[in-house]
This record gives sequence, C-alpha cells and structure tokens, in this order.
Amino acid sequence: MCSFMQELLAAKSSMLASLLKEKSQEGLLHFLRDIPANPETFELVARFCHGYELQISTENVAPLSCLAHYLGMTESRSRNNLLLKTLTHFKQKILPSWNETIKAFQSTENVLPQAMELGLVDACIESIITKAINNPRLLGDPIKKMFVDDHSEDEGDVHRQNARRLFVLDWKPEDLTTLSLQLYEPVIHEMSQRGVPSEYITASLCNYAKKWVFSSFTEGEKMSIYRRKSQKEILEAVERLLPHVQGLLPCTLLFEMLRFAIVLEASSDCRNGFEMRIGKQLDEAKAKDLLIPSLGYAREVQYDIDCVKRIVKHFYESFSAPRISASNIAKSIAVAELIEEFLTEVASDIDLKVETFITLAEMSVAASLGTHRSSDGLYKAIDIYLNKHRHLTESEREEVCQLLDCQKMSIEACEHAGNNERLPLRVVVQVLFVRQLQLRDTIMKEVQGFSDDKAQDDEEEEEVEHGCGEEKMRIQMEKMSKKVMELERKCSIMKREIEGGCRSNAGMEKKKISLWGEMKRKFGCISTMHNYNCQVKKKKVHPKSLV
Repeated sequence: MCSFMQELLAAKSSMLASLLKEKSQEGLLHFLRDIPANPETFELVARFCHGYELQISTENVAPLSCLAHYLGMTESRSRNNLLLKTLTHFKQKILPSWNETIKAFQSTENVLPQAMELGLVDACIESIITKAINNPRLLGDPIKKMFVDDHSEDEGDVHRQNARRLFVLDWKPEDLTTLSLQLYEPVIHEMSQRGVPSEYITASLCNYAKKWVFSSFTEGEKMSIYRRKSQKEILEAVERLLPHVQGLLPCTLLFEMLRFAIVLEASSDCRNGFEMRIGKQLDEAKAKDLLIPSLGYAREVQYDIDCVKRIVKHFYESFSAPRISASNIAKSIAVAELIEEFLTEVASDIDLKVETFITLAEMSVAASLGTHRSSDGLYKAIDIYLNKHRHLTESEREEVCQLLDCQKMSIEACEHAGNNERLPLRVVVQVLFVRQLQLRDTIMKEVQGFSDDKAQDDEEEEEVEHGCGEEKMRIQMEKMSKKVMELERKCSIMKREIEGGCRSNAGMEKKKISLWGEMKRKFGCISTMHNYNCQVKKKKVHPKSLV
C-alpha cells in the first residue's frame, strides 16, 4: 500500500492512523492481512476515502459496517464517517423490511464474529421475529393445511378463496429457508421462545428440510463427505427445533424424515425423536409407511423390524391415562389393523426369520386385545408366510401358527383353513373342530328360535277361534320339517368336510398312518372317526386356542 493511500485511509481510520504513528510495518501488515472483508468491500472503502459517492446496498451494508468498525471509521475520527453512514442505512432502509432484513442477515455469514460484535445479528433476528409474531404467514402455510388443499376437490377451492383469512399477504415474502443453518437455527429457536405459533414454525422447518435435504438428495448418487455431513446436521437441527405438539405434521411426512435420518446416519437422538413423534400418532399411518428399508451389507431382512417395534412401543406409551377412553379404543383398533396389514406385507420376505415373524404376530395379537376383532388378518399373514417359506419343518410351522385363535376366525376363513395343505395337521383339526362348534351353535339357535316361535304361536292361538287351530298346527309342522331337513343337510356337509380334510392331510404323511391314529397320538382321542368321541370331549374341555 502506497504512502498516499495510507494517508487517505488514516484520515478516516483511527486504527490505521495509530499504526502509522507507531511506524510499525510489521504491525501494519498484520492489521491489513486480518481485515474482515473481501476485495470488493475493501475497494468500496478506498473509494469512500478518495471522496467518491458510496453506493450502499442490502448486500454490502453489513460487510461495510463491519469493516468500518474494524478500521475505527467513527465520528470521533472524521465527520460523516463510514460507520455512521452504514449503520444509519441499516436501521432506516433494512430493518423495517422483511425481505431486506433477510438479505442483509444472509450477507453477515462471512463476517459473523464482527457482525455479532457490532449488534447486526441481534438486530436482524429481532426484526425477523417481531414481523413473524405480527404476521406468522411470512413463514409459510401450515403443513396440514397444505396437505388438505392439495387433496381437496374443486368446489372446496372456491370456498377457500372466499374464506376470511386472519393474515393476508399482498406481496411475495423472502424465504427464510434461504439462510444457512448457522443463521437459521438461532432464529427459529428464538421464535419458539417468543410465542410464534407452532404450526408456522413447523411449516418453515419442513420447507427448510425439503430445500436442503429432500430436494438435493438423489438415491444411489455418490455424495461428498461434506455434503452428506451438511445434510445430516440440517436434519438433526430440524428434529431438535420441531415443536412437541402432536398433529402438526402428517404421519407420512414424519416417516419420510425418519427414512432420511437413517440413510444419512443421523444421531440416535435424532432418529429416536422422529420415532417418538411417529408413535404418538401411529393411528394415522398406513402400512406402506412402516416399510422402512433395512440398510447395511449384513442385513437379515428386507425391512427394519426393530424400528417398527420401537414405534409401536412409543404408541402405547403415549397414552397418558390408564383408563380406557373411546378415543384410545379407536386409535388401538386403527393400530391393530395397521400392524396386521404390515405383517401381511412383510410375510412374503423370504429372509424373514420365524422368530421375527412370531414377534410381529405377538404385536398384532397384543394390539387386538379388547377390540373384539377376528383373527382373519393374522391367518392371512400366516398363510402368506407359510407359502413363501415352504422349507419350514412341521414343528416350525406349528410355532408360526401358535398365536392363531381359531375361535375368532370367520366361517369363510375356517372353510379356507380346513382345506389348506400348508397348515400343520393339528391346526387343521382344530379349525374343523371349531367349525363343528359353530354349526352346533347354529343348530341350537335354530331350535331355540323354533321353540320361541312356537311359544308365541301358542299364545296367539288362545286369542283366536278354535276353528283356526288345526290349520296353524299344520303350518308349524311344515316349518319344523323344513328346518330339520336343513339342519340334517348342514350336518352332512360338515361330516364330509371333516372326512375330506382328514384324507387330504393324511396323504402328506410319509408313513402309512391313518389321520385318526395321528389325532389320537396328538390329542389322546379314542374310538373311530365316525364316533369322534375323545378324552377331551369326555372331560368337557374345549380344545385350547393356539394363543
């Protein structure tokens, strides 16, 4: 730097004047080398010192202020000095405007320590928060509303256009999500402390994740270590900043965030946070949401079963009161159906171990407790699993079926199971026995109904003339005859099903052993198939459910 230039700067800069006075070339070099400014900003300062008119803009006001502060270009050194000019412009032109404040705040990133020392960062944050409190729609529309709008019909759009809005924007606001994480995070954190509505903070956070993580992520693309680390830090920050208010985000979106957290290998706190949020509103999820891919070369199954188990655990832990409410019952039923659907989906995974399937089946059964639901969904999943895992032994197939409660199966499911060669022999026999009990109950109801009808008819006969009695008796006898014939037909069908099921399963045995002999071995039954009297029946104990 020439002596003339030094003198011009010294006339405006107290720091430079002090160094020149000391005549320390080494100190001067260190001072100039550490100047917190790029060449363009330093050139603007030099032009100002030469007397040229200074062009202050939104983008350069913060760097100019920081450099002027560093050089000591204050009013005590020279009137109408650079620091006063830039700070005046900042207060009068920048802070009153949302858009200009965000742009200026963004420009502080390269001079952040100096901007914080000068108070520019705090001033920008305060301006942004004050405006967000007065008009939270500056942060974007709530996510739930956006999802509703996207899936609504045309007539709903007309209604929304005419609906009164609390906050109206007639201009396009600058997006807060353009800020880097080191600027964005303190702003959102302060907003949470200052009472900005949670739904709008959540909207901004989701838009931020979409911009910096979701949109810039391509599956299978080789990502640099820096970029991967940056995306991981952003997602971890989003999870930390998300308000702990249930229902602000759709469950599907939370699952998407969890998947990215797993892929990016985010911290355990981040993954656990998303899992807990999902668990609290698991009743809103769909089966496909639970299909979280299992990552790693040593994966044993296609999907992350342990993650699903943790989410389900969080769901039941989220019930604050021990008493059963109508709302909790409805949620439990929804989750029970969800787990059944998920079990059906993963049952076709050839790598799914018997122990893992049984664990999921236990979750499904536990979720269905107290809901009076049938076992048809569990039976369907078991059938798919046995079909995809035909290598299982008889004992392993019995393990898979041990939670199946045949007494809760519908008539249609029992009919299918009675002819299902994939089921263990013991389960088939139990299903047929349940069918027999169902038929017996049907017969008893028919007979009881006939007795009730006859008693009612007897009462009516006492109120009519005796001449009508013989005709009514004839009609009742005809009705009874038809019902008896129908019951005999049903008994005949059931008998054929039992014998047919026995013959089909007997053919599966390698040794020439009769079905009834096998049944005697497993259940201790005696006599012949046509008698089907057994020790269990003599003791008047129904066959155990495989729960």
